[in-house]
Amino acid sequence: MSNRVVQGRMVTPERLAELVEGEKPLEAEPIEDAEMDCPECGENVISVGYMPSVTEFVTAYKCQECDWSDADRD
Repeated sequence: MSNRVVQGRMVTPERLAELVEGEKPLEAEPIEDAEMDCPECGENVISVGYMPSVTEFVTAYKCQECDWSDADRD
């Protein structure tokens, strides 16, 4: 599935990456279920892989119901 509802709004993979990163990515992969619950509210978490630059690939995690998000960068 390419689009998902996050906090009541439909988002594309690029928009989800932008919500976590703060900037538009160069490229984003399809959104997937992260198979984990949000540590803040217990709701469903989704993930998206994206490239914020030509030399970096990041997987970001975002709760569908609250503001919690995280990324796998160092």
